[in-house]
Formats: sequence, C-alpha cells, structure tokens
Amino acid sequence: MKESSVINLPLKIPAGIIAATLLASGLATAQDASQDAAQPVPKRTLITNALIFDGTSDALTAPMSVLVEGDKIKQIADSIDAPDGATVIDANGRTLSPGFNACHEHVTFQMNSIELLLGDTRYQTARATDTVRTYLMNGYTSVREAAGNTFGLKRAIDEGYVVGPRIFPSGPMISQTGGHADHRRFDWPEAAGGVPDMAVRNFDMAVVDGVPEVLKAVREALRMGATQIKIAVGGGSGSYADPLGVVEFTPEEIQAATQAAADYQTYVMAHVYNTAGIRRAIDNGVKSIEHGNLVDEPTLQLMKDKDIWLCAQVIVYTMIPNGYTPDQAAKHREAYAGIDNMFTAAKKIGFENIAFGFDIITDPDVVKRQNDEFVLRTKWFDNAEILRQATSKSGALIGMSNRFNPGKIGVIEEGALADILLINGDPLQDISILTDPEANLALIMKGGEIFKNTIK
Repeated sequence: MKESSVINLPLKIPAGIIAATLLASGLATAQDASQDAAQPVPKRTLITNALIFDGTSDALTAPMSVLVEGDKIKQIADSIDAPDGATVIDANGRTLSPGFNACHEHVTFQMNSIELLLGDTRYQTARATDTVRTYLMNGYTSVREAAGNTFGLKRAIDEGYVVGPRIFPSGPMISQTGGHADHRRFDWPEAAGGVPDMAVRNFDMAVVDGVPEVLKAVREALRMGATQIKIAVGGGSGSYADPLGVVEFTPEEIQAATQAAADYQTYVMAHVYNTAGIRRAIDNGVKSIEHGNLVDEPTLQLMKDKDIWLCAQVIVYTMIPNGYTPDQAAKHREAYAGIDNMFTAAKKIGFENIAFGFDIITDPDVVKRQNDEFVLRTKWFDNAEILRQATSKSGALIGMSNRFNPGKIGVIEEGALADILLINGDPLQDISILTDPEANLALIMKGGEIFKNTIK
C-alpha cells in the first residue's frame, strides 16, 4: 500500500477528557468546557457523481450524490448542494458501495500455533494491530469476531489509537471438555491434570461442563462486552480431540447459553459442521450456524423455515493452516469436500441467509489476500449475490444483536452508518477487481471518517 494513499488520522480524544484538561489548565470555565464538549460541529462529506450499489440491488444506479454528516448518511439524491465547510469528493463514475462486513474472524490469531497458545498476550495484541489495519484497507469496515479476547483491541480502535474495522466481539469460544475450544495437546504433561491451556487462561477460549458453568462463561463474556456469544456444538479441524461428526453440549447446556444471551438482547452463534449438531443447535435457540459444511438439504430447508443464518467460508479450506497435524489436516480436507454440496443445496432451495467471512487463523499472508473469497464464491453465486452477502446480508446478521449496536450497516441508505467504499470499476460486472484492494479501492470511509483516499 502506498503511504500517500492512506489517511493517518489524529487520535480521537473523548470530549470529556478535553473538557477536563481545559478546566485544569484554566483555559476555560466549566460552562465553556461543557458547551464545547456538548456541541461538536458534525463533519460533512459530499460525494458526487457516483454509481451506487446499495447493498441489496442487482444493478448500479445512475450517477448520484451522497451527503455524509457525522457518522451517518444524511441524504442521497440526484444532486445535492454542498453545505458550508463540507469536503467534496467527485467519484467521477466510480462504484459507491457499502463497506464490507466479515462475520467469522480471528484478528488476534494470526501467528504460529506455538505463539498463539503459549505466547505473550501483549505481543499478540501488537501483532493484531497490523491485522486489523489490513482488514480495513481491504474494505472491511465491520467484523464479527468469532473467538478471541479482543475487547481491549476493540476499545483501542473505537478510541482512535489503532486503525481498523469496527469490532463486534464474541469473547471466548465456549465449548465442553474435549470440544473445539479445548486445545490441550495429548502429549502435554498438564493435559492429564486438567490445567487449562493458555488460550483458556487468556479468555480467548472457555472450556465448561454443565449448565452452571455454561451460564457463568456466557455471563462473563457479556459482562466484558460481547455483542453475541459463540459456542461449539460440533467438532473442528483445529482442535485435537473431536472429529467433525461429533455433537457437543447437551440440549440443556445449549438452552442455558441461548437463554442467557437472549436475556441480554443478543443471540448465540454455533461452530458446527454436521447435520445432527446443527439440528441440536437450532432446536435449542441458536440463531447462526458457523461453517455447516456437512449439512444436508432437509436441514438447510429447516434453517430457511426458521430464519436461521449460515455463516460459511471458502478460502480457509483451500489451504492447510500452519502447524496442523496430519489428523487436523484430514479433518480440514473433509470440511472442504462438503462446501460444494452445501452451497449447491442452498441455491436449489433458495436459501439466502448466507453471510460472508474467512475464519483464517495462523496465517497473516492469507489475511492479506482474503478478498480472493469474492472470486471463490462465483462457483455457486453470481456477483450480485456475493456482494449482498458481504454487505447487507452480513450487516443484517451482525445487526441481530441489540448490545452496543451503533446503527445500520451494510447498506447505502439515509440514516445508515456512513461505511462507504469508492471502487475503480464495476464489481457487479467483474468481481475480481476486489482482489486488488490497493489498486481498486479508491476511498475507504468508516463511520464518516476517511481512512484512504487516492482520488485526485
């Protein structure tokens, strides 16, 4: 990425801190400081001459103008007069799109397995600052974290200390002993003694058994700021003790998690590949199935009937993650083999609640080329369907949580958050242009703030 193409924003200092500093220095009275803090002037940006993909349509509009005020889209019209002090950007016929949303991410997990499970957490977070910057520069203005203690990283982004997308954290992935969150190697001496691994100690994962322990873990994640809860209801390729076909957690344990989440005005997402696990999950209140590669058509139909989401990924299964054992690699290949049946069945029955995401772990180089996912999905979906999955569909899934919800995302409409991309070319005609975001994302705006602008 060319350094000149990226906007380095000043740190955002909360208004209350500014007011307190002015008072302490004697530069303002209490009334002055209070008024300054309470009446910020909204920033305005006017984008003209843009062909709009609104996140839901099959075609671009005629040239339009979009006015952003503060962090929201204020007006969309054929022509808009620039307000006083507004920054005016002539899109010159570029495609204006909502920012992309990624719904199954692990931004703090991009290092080798040893560092991930045994390394220093401050180093891990420092590494993650590069990962989240990559996400934003690839066009992702919001991400739903699927496991990991990202609460501090989210705060640093929100306060302007780190450049990255808006994070909707799940906190730890919660599973049973021997489940997908239990990463104690069989040959580690502490495994037999029940000593938790580093990921559990750092609250990147939680290993619990029985209703009281499930409730404790869910409530702790919610206390820390989780916007939704992640549990594991089946085996995974990245864990050691559970084949993909196993079913995890009893119905009572799953119900405990979904009830506790619902009481906090949010929902539960469940890692699971197999049909039996998917049915147990949705029968007991889970709203989003993560992966689902081995699902059968009748179960997909049940998900459609019950308005359940499928958050599936492709790119992560096209390679074997770093550090995988032969058994883990075999499970990963099994998951890859199921993708075609899953998406083919979804298309057949008209199942459209499909979100966008990556599930990449231990591989920052793959994160950099994550936008290959757009092209990989063309085997099953047309360009408009894929773009909807990455914008309005994923935005609707993220928006199911009523906890700390900043506004509507994934669409270009009045009142929505101003997450905006200007794209060189038309991705509805050639979606491969998105695989080169450095060249083809001319402008990246998140919540009204411009983070990249190469338009002269």
